[in-house]
Amino acid sequence: MTEYSELRLLKGIRSPEDLRRLPKEELPELADEIRRYLVSTVSRTGGHLASNLGVVEMTIALHRVFDLDTDRLIFDVGHQSYVHKLLTGRAENFSTLRRRGGIAGFPKTQESVYDAFNTGHSSTSISAAIGIMRADAIKGVDRRVIALIGDGALTGGMAYEALDDVGQQKLPLIVVLNDNEMSISDNVGGMSRHLAKMRSARGYRSFKRRFSKLLKHIPLIGGWLSDRFEGLKNRIKYFILPNVLFEELGFTYLGPINGHDIDSMTEVLEHAKQMDKPVVIHAITKKGKGYAPAEKDPEKFHGIGRFDAETGETKKTFGNSSVFSDELCRLAERDKDVVAITAAMASGTGLDSFRERFPDRFFDVGIAEQHAVTMAAGMAIAGVKPVFCVYSSFLQRGFDQLVHDVCLQGLKVVFGVDRAGLVGADGETHHGIYDISYLMTLPNMKILSPSSTAELRACLDWAVLENDSPCAIRYNRGVLPEREMTGDVLSWECIKPFRSVCVIATGRMVDTAIRACADLNVGLYNARSIRPMDEAALEKLSHAHYVITVEDGVVNDGFGSQVAAYMSGLGSGTKVVSAGVPNTVIEQGTVDEQDCDCGLTEAQLKETVMSCMGGIYV
Repeated sequence: MTEYSELRLLKGIRSPEDLRRLPKEELPELADEIRRYLVSTVSRTGGHLASNLGVVEMTIALHRVFDLDTDRLIFDVGHQSYVHKLLTGRAENFSTLRRRGGIAGFPKTQESVYDAFNTGHSSTSISAAIGIMRADAIKGVDRRVIALIGDGALTGGMAYEALDDVGQQKLPLIVVLNDNEMSISDNVGGMSRHLAKMRSARGYRSFKRRFSKLLKHIPLIGGWLSDRFEGLKNRIKYFILPNVLFEELGFTYLGPINGHDIDSMTEVLEHAKQMDKPVVIHAITKKGKGYAPAEKDPEKFHGIGRFDAETGETKKTFGNSSVFSDELCRLAERDKDVVAITAAMASGTGLDSFRERFPDRFFDVGIAEQHAVTMAAGMAIAGVKPVFCVYSSFLQRGFDQLVHDVCLQGLKVVFGVDRAGLVGADGETHHGIYDISYLMTLPNMKILSPSSTAELRACLDWAVLENDSPCAIRYNRGVLPEREMTGDVLSWECIKPFRSVCVIATGRMVDTAIRACADLNVGLYNARSIRPMDEAALEKLSHAHYVITVEDGVVNDGFGSQVAAYMSGLGSGTKVVSAGVPNTVIEQGTVDEQDCDCGLTEAQLKETVMSCMGGIYV
């Protein structure tokens, strides 16, 4: 393990100014220290390792060329911001990475003045950078703004909207394209192929310069030939050099550059700094560079839990994503119309096995959730059965498409809403706590929230084989308990019989509620179907004095609010108490710590129930 005290150079860097004073001959040693410290720390805390190992030299160069006390560096997604944090005074506390009260796994303005914009989702950096530049122009602020974006983020349409805006207005934005040929899962689509062509065209510029110089030395007609060659060159470059894409958008294209060569990166950044127009710097890097296990398997080390730093070995876990994927494969075996869709998250959502077994029915659209939702709608209207597996926090990005293209048409699209609820160390940008609230507003949408692996399988079976409308199945990160399922998917399970005080829990909170209510004389129901709600059960519950709802989503307009509204519509005098996530920012930590913040631990829930039991007699 590499400790902070062992880092001769890094421990002397507490600001970018310290880095700029470091002799350039010592920069390779600094890069080596950073890589060793990254591997050592992330092996203990978990986090995004491979992407950060790939941007060490690039980040050093950026901090050497630009004065980030004034200039602004905007990260896309933020997976690659650890090196930046180490160079801006946070190295000593880096062991607290992703822990409660510690260093965040993503850029965070509250953490440092050098974190210019909070990120966590993809394809946003160029838009944010444009906003800063336009505000600077209004306020008379003179500084450079740099957007660091990965090739994976260029599979998201928002990035192109922003690129087009920059180029049209000729804003002097510097876009550094970190091309490591991989996002979270292998890159797909036209942009990946386009960048591959760019990488293969490195010799074009040097050939052009040499040939033009040769022509000019021809007596009498050399100048004329050179001019004609320039016109011909502008035509043939469309077929030879694909950088035309960026140039047609209004950018000056510089590259490809070796992103691991500090001198080359420094030189091109200095050049771009002097240009008063939009620039794209295309840097080629290797994800996981310098750590053999991450170089060999960068997808595994993209976002990883704790691992053995010496061997790279991890403890394999079998979670809800795997349960969902295995059941989906079983359904695909019996029904040739079942297809699976992911947005660059095949591994994260457990769809690797589906991709291997049914490659012709597996579709990875890149980081393009909006496109994925509407494509699924098109597939449904043409007669197949699409299942889109997506993290809850990323499904938010396709909200308009959910409304307009799926729900208004009532199309049979199944959404495997992974990472629903509180997610732990990734923090506020990745919590899946809003899906119940916003999905409840959509016409024709059914919402299932299984509390066990058996229910998870049954919910997917029902959604694919029996249901005929949009259906979202939400399940948490981790693994639900093994518990036998009774009744059908749309009915609420009565775990403890009706009493004057009743608890209705959903999803992973059912297990917490079972433990909290074990020795209490209260009713307990498992609401595995959030929409439609079990009206027969609600009719019975309307005769209770108190109903306590428990969910791992925001309480504002969530499941509890819907239960309260239903009770009110019945004219019931039942008091509904909603336990769930408050509408505040829930910061990084363990899920247990976050549950405690939200009043969702077993002890806290038991206290809430006992308070209601006492209220009957007040």
